Amino acid sequence: MIVDQLFDLVDIGIVILDNDLKIYKWNRWMEIHSGKPAETVTGHPIFEIFPDLNNPAFLRSVKYVMNFGNFYFFSQKLHHYLFPFKPASSLAANFEYMQQSCNMGRLTENGNSDRYVYITVHDVTEVAVYEKTLLEMNMKDGLTGIHNRRYLENQLISEFKRHRRAQKTFSTIMLDIDFFKNVNDTYGHQCGDFILKSIAFSITSAIRSTDVFARYGGEEFACLLPETDMGGALYLAEQFRKKVEKEVYYFKDTRIEITISLGVAELSNDMESPEMLLKKADDALYEAKRTGRNKVVASQSQ
Repeated sequence: MIVDQLFDLVDIGIVILDNDLKIYKWNRWMEIHSGKPAETVTGHPIFEIFPDLNNPAFLRSVKYVMNFGNFYFFSQKLHHYLFPFKPASSLAANFEYMQQSCNMGRLTENGNSDRYVYITVHDVTEVAVYEKTLLEMNMKDGLTGIHNRRYLENQLISEFKRHRRAQKTFSTIMLDIDFFKNVNDTYGHQCGDFILKSIAFSITSAIRSTDVFARYGGEEFACLLPETDMGGALYLAEQFRKKVEKEVYYFKDTRIEITISLGVAELSNDMESPEMLLKKADDALYEAKRTGRNKVVASQSQ
């Protein structure tokens, strides 16, 4: 029949379950992406084929659809997928499974005596990849590849609130490349970009996964250190300083030595906003540069 042909030709997955949640129909799209021919799954409970669907949320959705005729939508942003299929797109390196948006509704036959549930499966992996790329672009600095100022400020607000509630230590480091203008003026902006990227990579490799390191602007960087007191932050800042000082940077066979200045501040009860914490670190950084550079200075309020 023409309807059966269309059922197999459409470029979406279609599954129909009977009243006992056994597979009644399984179209060609589902065969291709699951690797399971229709004849091997038809008549079997859906949970026998996909045990992970036997969960309260899915069961509740099926019940509402079957009994009340509700329409249900499983958003990719919330659920990611219903059926654990491998991605069809070569672009989906960051996703283990195909990202799916799924619809569920009721079908009836012979009046209302025979009830079925249909599920349509839309592959939205490429859309999810595109959205993820845009999100990362909004969070990352285009030159160095580390987080940007917008991301840092959002994380600062979140961590400030969290550490205030939990009464835990929280510190931040601000750092600046010494005499960076001289680098640009002497060797050119390409060399300056090389130095920025090299220092970003060097410091990123020295922090924890829970820390946030970002380019704050120009040659200035910031690092958020959750659950870290002043002593720990000063120690880490000194490691940063030594690491950069000992490194020898070569750009087009030219040897360049770089140093950095750093300011450190710890969250205290008198700080009413996250901006105050960052300003304390920035003030300490200014003091480090004013008093000779290539040093670490703690905020005077500590």
